[in-house]
Amino acid sequence: MDALKFADCHNDLLLGVLHQKERGIADPFGDFWLPQLKAGNVVLQVLPVYVEEQFIGEGALRRSMILFENAWQIADQHKSDVALCLNSGDITKAHADGKIALVLAVEGAEAAGSTLEFFNLFFKMGVRLLSLTWNRRTMFADGVGESDTGGKLTSLGIEAIAEMERIGMILDVSHISENGFWHVADVAKKPFIASHSSMHALQSHPRNLRDKQASRIVDGGGFVALNAFGAFLSDTPTVDSMIDHVEYAVKLVGKKNVGFGFDFMKDLIDQVDPVLGNTLVDVSTWPFVPGLDRPSDLATFGNRLLERLGEELANDVAWRGMTDALEKLLPNGK
Repeated sequence: MDALKFADCHNDLLLGVLHQKERGIADPFGDFWLPQLKAGNVVLQVLPVYVEEQFIGEGALRRSMILFENAWQIADQHKSDVALCLNSGDITKAHADGKIALVLAVEGAEAAGSTLEFFNLFFKMGVRLLSLTWNRRTMFADGVGESDTGGKLTSLGIEAIAEMERIGMILDVSHISENGFWHVADVAKKPFIASHSSMHALQSHPRNLRDKQASRIVDGGGFVALNAFGAFLSDTPTVDSMIDHVEYAVKLVGKKNVGFGFDFMKDLIDQVDPVLGNTLVDVSTWPFVPGLDRPSDLATFGNRLLERLGEELANDVAWRGMTDALEKLLPNGK
C-alpha cells in the first residue's frame, strides 16, 4: 500500500518563512518547510497570509504584500517541486507533474481596511481563499473573539461577499462569530468553506463548528477541513482524538466533504517572534497533539488513519475530497 497523500487547507508556513528570512536565512522554504511537506506526502497546501497583532492597522497591507510576494518567490525558486494554483485544473496539473499544489489564502481581511477594491487586487496577486476576520473584529465582520457583541456582518461585509463571489474568490468562515456565520449563510449565493475548524459536538470550543453549521456549509456546496490544534479536539488530545472528529464529521456530512486544515502551530511558534504567541495565551500552555506537530508527522498519522478508516475512506478524507472540491470551486480562468 502506498503512503497516504495529504491535502492541507491551513498551514501558516509563509509567516514562518518571512520570520526566518528576517533572521538572515536565505531559503527557509527549501531548507526547512519543503522537506517536511515531502516527508508528510503533502500534495496540496493552502498558504494563508496572517497579519500579526503588531501590524494591525495601516501596516497590515504592507505586511500582507510582503507575504504574497514570498509565496510567488517560493513558487519561482522551487518550480520543480511546487506550483501556485490559480484556476480550476491547476491542482490536477500540478499533481500530474509531480509537484505540490499551493493555493494562496488570506486569514482575516485587515489588509483590506475598508476598501473593497483590495479584494480584486488580492485576487490578481493570486489569493483564492479569504476569511473576512480572524478572532478579532474587522471592518467586515466579527471574529469568534468578539462573540459577546452579538455582531454579524457589517454592511461592508455583505458587499465584500458579493465582490468575492463576482471575482471567483472562495469565502472561508473558520474564524467568524457564530452570528456572523449565519449571516453569511443568509447572504451568500455561492459555496463557502471552513478551512480549519473541528466539531463542536466533540469539543465545545467556540472555534469549532456546530452540526448545523457544518451541514449548512456542505449543503451549500462547500467543505469542512478539520483542525489538529489540541484545544479544539479534546481536553486530553491525542492523534486518535483527531480521528474521532474525522469519523464524526464524515457521518454527519459525508466522506467527500471532509478534509484537513491541520494548523500546525508548534513549528510556527518555534520560528517566529514571541509576540505572535502572546496574542492569545502563554504558548507554554498550548495543548499540542503528540505526533501531530508538523507536516512530517503526517507519514505516521497516515498509517493510523488507514488503520482506523480503511484505505478508501482515508484517501477521501486525507486528500481526494478536498482536492476535488477545490478544483470545482476555483475559477475557470476564462
